[in-house]
Amino acid sequence: MYHTPKTRWQLRLMNLSFVVLFLLAVGLLQWLAKEYHLQFDWTRMHRHSLAPASVTVAERLKEPLKITAFASQRGETRRFIREMVGRYQKHKPDITLEFVDPDTAPERVREAGVQFDGELVFEYGDARENLSPAQFNEQNFTNALTRLGHRGERWVVFLGGHGERSPDKQANFDLSTWAGQLQSRGFQTRTLSLGEHPRIPDNTTVLVIAGPRTRLLAGEVREIRNYLDRGGNLLWLHDPGLLLGLEPLAESFGIEFHPGVIVDPASEDITGNAAAIVVTKYGSHPVVRGFGDNTVFPQAAGISLNTPEGWQGSVLMDTRPASWSETGALDGPILFDKGRDIRGPLNLAVALTRTSDKFAVGEAAKPRDGDDNRREQRVVVIGDGDFLANSFIPNGGNLELGMSIVNWLSQDDAFVNIPVKTARDRSLDMSRGGQLAIVAVFLALLPITLVGSGVWIWLRRRKR
Repeated sequence: MYHTPKTRWQLRLMNLSFVVLFLLAVGLLQWLAKEYHLQFDWTRMHRHSLAPASVTVAERLKEPLKITAFASQRGETRRFIREMVGRYQKHKPDITLEFVDPDTAPERVREAGVQFDGELVFEYGDARENLSPAQFNEQNFTNALTRLGHRGERWVVFLGGHGERSPDKQANFDLSTWAGQLQSRGFQTRTLSLGEHPRIPDNTTVLVIAGPRTRLLAGEVREIRNYLDRGGNLLWLHDPGLLLGLEPLAESFGIEFHPGVIVDPASEDITGNAAAIVVTKYGSHPVVRGFGDNTVFPQAAGISLNTPEGWQGSVLMDTRPASWSETGALDGPILFDKGRDIRGPLNLAVALTRTSDKFAVGEAAKPRDGDDNRREQRVVVIGDGDFLANSFIPNGGNLELGMSIVNWLSQDDAFVNIPVKTARDRSLDMSRGGQLAIVAVFLALLPITLVGSGVWIWLRRRKR
């Protein structure tokens, strides 16, 4: 094709324009990549993204968070730290990260109490916490943020000395799994025997009465009521049966426990046990608002609430209308006996609150926002303690419900209804047979097949 001088100049101008526009586009893309970060995590288990619970914890920290990483420049430690902290910075931009080389700044290492290369130091307001390299994963990282978000000491005191469920023992009946989760989120737990120490400490955040099996003495009940009169918060886990000296406590709350054990035919279809109640719907109380997991209550008593003057009461959860409180034996066919059993729906758990400017129990007595001298006292009563026991707490959302209750009782409303599982399960559990099958296929069968097919093709070509 013949080009005139005019068309040649036009082609040169077009080529020049293309080069200029192309360079401008590349520069614009570089600027966009620097100013704006867009990232997609298409891995099956979202390995490079935070779990929703971790996002919630990060977003609820209202003050800036400073993280100092005492990591040398050897190896990949700094890159791992930068990647992990970066995931949190996407949801909380005021997280700052500083790297300190422990080899060149030994005085800062001593001041921070750092013991390991790769150790992190979190600073949030006046609170401070160290995270060692051995603990460096999303679960521990989020737990550290949770503890920083909780200000001051928070003591969960378990009443002991009457055969109650223990936060320290490992039996199926006891509560050590739950207590361990409380400790990982900044609570401190202890057992208190009023026979040995006749006064409930003033720094008690929540008192737990977890299914006593022997009768409380009158003086012990009187001290519990004194604690409540001082504004103490209470979690009462009552198992079906006698009140064992706690009748005055129930009367003061306007509570009556129904005789017998709640049974539910619909729950029996799921659990195989009519007395193991499955709860799928909850009330509107903050403890269970938006709570979506099923919970299982192995043996529960129904609760009637006649809220006394000065208190506000609400129902956390109840049973299906087809349930009832069975007063007879639980073996054999279970049928509703009109005039003897109590027809559902029945309350499983209730919450009570009241406010006063006269309460004086430790840290919990202080107003949360500093703008009101009145403080809210909180009480939760549940007709079953088994749902938090070691053998049943893994079921459904039992653990999440237990944590939500304690966070609400301890006035930590920002942490109510945060799921406990903050890191996804990224492990693959396989049987011995499955492992051998994978080894046989990928390390033996496939290589032999590939080598064999190659030899066969080579031999056929040689014969041509």
